[in-house]
Amino acid sequence: MYAIVALISAWAIPIMVVSIPLFAAYRKVPVYESFVEGAKDGFDTAIKIIPHLVGMMVAISVFRASGAMDFIIGWIKPLFDSLGVPTEILPLSILRPISGAGSLAFTTDLIQQFGPDSMIGRIAATIQGSTDTTLYVITVYFGAVGIRRANYALKVGLISDFVGFVVSIMICFLVFG
Repeated sequence: MYAIVALISAWAIPIMVVSIPLFAAYRKVPVYESFVEGAKDGFDTAIKIIPHLVGMMVAISVFRASGAMDFIIGWIKPLFDSLGVPTEILPLSILRPISGAGSLAFTTDLIQQFGPDSMIGRIAATIQGSTDTTLYVITVYFGAVGIRRANYALKVGLISDFVGFVVSIMICFLVFG
């Protein structure tokens, strides 16, 4: 099982990087021109999302500086201990829906501290790849296009983050445990 996962990991991105432009060329899509047009649109979008991005960064700073994250971690830690799940990944479960950069920095610290082949490193990397920055997406991208009522998107996003978090732990224990 480990050899199959390693083989897929090694070849997935190179195959996509080569096959997508080849498929586009086969369909007679002007690949370079499409890329340039998308880059122009991306620049305009970047300008539109800056105010929302600044607001989200301030909210994240307030959340961390207020001690709310530490309070939530202290409340959930006994459950993790009773289930045998490494509590070192708990802050990642809180950071990931809020901030991609913050969660990536935390994942990097976990991997440097415990190693990429440790259970903690594997769980952290799997969570990083299996969940999304839901609050960031709703704040920045929904705000940029003018969506004001994101109630259902928020609920579905947070539920999917929770499921991704739990399943990441389960898969890591099944594959690497």
